[in-house]
Order: sequence, then structure tokens, then C-alpha cells
Amino acid sequence: MTANSAAKREWTPADIPSLTGHNIIITGANSGIGYQAALVLAAKGAQVTLACRDKLKGNAALQAIRQSVPDARLVLGHLDLGSLSSVKRFADSVLSQGLPLHCLINNAGVMTPPRRLETAEGFELQFGTNVLGHFALTALLMPALQNAISANTVDAPRIVTLASIAHKRGRINFDNLQSEHGYSPMAAYAQSKLADLMFALELNRRLRAAGTDILSVAAHPGVASTNLFKTGDYHGIERAVRNAMGPLIGLALNTDAAGALPTLYAATADAVEGGGYYGPQGLLEVRGKHVGKAQIADQALDVTVAKHLWQVCEDLTGVPFPVGDQTN
Repeated sequence: MTANSAAKREWTPADIPSLTGHNIIITGANSGIGYQAALVLAAKGAQVTLACRDKLKGNAALQAIRQSVPDARLVLGHLDLGSLSSVKRFADSVLSQGLPLHCLINNAGVMTPPRRLETAEGFELQFGTNVLGHFALTALLMPALQNAISANTVDAPRIVTLASIAHKRGRINFDNLQSEHGYSPMAAYAQSKLADLMFALELNRRLRAAGTDILSVAAHPGVASTNLFKTGDYHGIERAVRNAMGPLIGLALNTDAAGALPTLYAATADAVEGGGYYGPQGLLEVRGKHVGKAQIADQALDVTVAKHLWQVCEDLTGVPFPVGDQTN
């Protein structure tokens, strides 16, 4: 995809050109950053699939976007990343259409449930949803991304995976990957976001070694006042505090619309490079109108750990990735 980009100036959705003819999938597009990204991309003419776990919320989001963009080309897809069978059904539905996929945005996420929860397959909810669900989805949709190359589209297809500044606090603990031996909500979240970033970087290395034009990039929103902050399996008092703090967070930090800018940049901007990681350029990368390269923690650059994590993800999901390790 193309967009005008200039250094040291504010990048806005106005820099995104027409996306007519582009097919884009966004996971978790019913609210927050995913919704805001879907709204902008639909306004630019792309066909956008809102891949949502909750059908009612997904349909409400679709109708809201159509109110703002009457001619929006939208598709609602049911996708529960916490169920590998749901991931496969969704991917099969996409592939059965035979359409090229120009951009996959791995946006959906679970953040810090106060008690340990599990996916349908028994994985810790954050690791199972944020990491394994998106790993399997991306692997299964690779034929559609390859199809975009075969269709001779001008722009290289992109896979955008949402990480977080929380990755800097993360460690991949292979001995307790599912938090079975002691559960810390934030430690589990940070590990999942570190794993997401490592997945994006490792995928790019494999794509480059395979000689394909598909780009794998990552982005983070800073700290945005989204539903991840305000909703979840919290006790009544904590839920009330989070809801009360929401407006204050919105004033001090990013709105969900501003938080979507790095995602939109990663998905469309000319300056984006495979293996790039993009986020707001304000203080501590928490917020800011400028989007640029984000800081990557040293542990995210450990190629040995990334390869091991990749193999673990293949083993746990039972989904062999069509881009193998050709980097040795």
C-alpha cells in the first residue's frame, strides 16, 4: 500500500491514498483501536472484514461505520481467537472466497484479567488469544496473502501485529508459558505482547529468507483509553475505578483514535519496512501526534528464543506455518 510520508511532520489518515480494490481483515474491530482503524480504512475505499468474537457487538460496529461511511464495503466475520477451531473456520471461510488479502491486522487482544482464565484448548487466556490465536490465523491465511502477490497488485501485502510498550517488561518463560505455576496478570500480558513482537520480527526474517514480497511489521498504540482498560473480568470496585478513570486517562494519554494511528501507518505508509516496529513518538512512547520507529527491547531481538517460541507455537496450535526457517 502507498501513502505519502515525510520525516518530522505529523502523519495523519489524510496521507492514506485510495484503497479501492484492497481487501483488509482486522481482528477485534468492534471497538477501540480496531474499530477506529476499520473506520478510516473503509473511508479510504478498502473492503474491510471486521473479525469479531461477539457477533452483536461486531454488527453494531459495522452499522456505526456505515452511518459515517454510507458506501463502506464491510464484511462481518465471526472469529474467536480463544478457540483454534473458530480460527480455522474463519480462515476456511476467507479462503473459500478466493480473494487476495492485501493486509491482515492482528489487533484483537486480552489484557490483564485478574484471575487465570483459559482458552477453549486450555491455554492461558492472554497467551492463547494474543499469541497462539493470531499465530494460527496468520499461518492459515498465508495463501490469501500470497494470492495478492499472484494478482499482481502494486503494493506488497502486509501483516501488522499489535504489540505494546509492555513488551519491555516481558520475558518468555518456557517453563511457565501458560502461567500454571503462579499467575500475574501483568506479567502474563507483558509476555504475550513480547511474544507478539517477536513473532512479527521472526516472521519477517522468514519471509525475507523465502524471497516473498509479503511484509511483516508491528505497531503499538502507546497507552490508549480503550475498552481493554475499562472492561474485563474485574471485581465491582475495580471495574468502577477503571470506568471512573477512563476520562482522565483519555485526557492524559491517547484516545483510541490516536492510538490507531500507528496501526494505520504500519498498514499503509510508504516508509514502512519489513520487520519495522512503529508507535507514537511522544514522551516514553505513551502518546504523541507523530508516528515513527518504536523502541524494541533487547529480549525481543533474541533470535534463538524467537525460533524456539515459533516452534512452540506450531506445536501448541498444531498449525504448521507455510514459511519455514530458512535463516540458518
